Amino acid sequence: MKGVNILFAFLTGAAVGAAAGLLFAPEKGDDTRARIADIIRKRGIKLSGKELENLVDDIAEELSPIAE
Repeated sequence: MKGVNILFAFLTGAAVGAAAGLLFAPEKGDDTRARIADIIRKRGIKLSGKELENLVDDIAEELSPIAE
């Protein structure tokens, strides 16, 4: 179980890091959100449009204090 926890922590960190990189990129917010949504879809995560929008908003909210 310890190995699974380490793998999960690594993957979570990688996802948050990738999202942070996208959010700090010098693009318009709408373009960045669309890129995050595309990446999520390409990873095979199946969400409805509203669920995907909520997830992208949650990621942006979590990272906004870092940007300021």
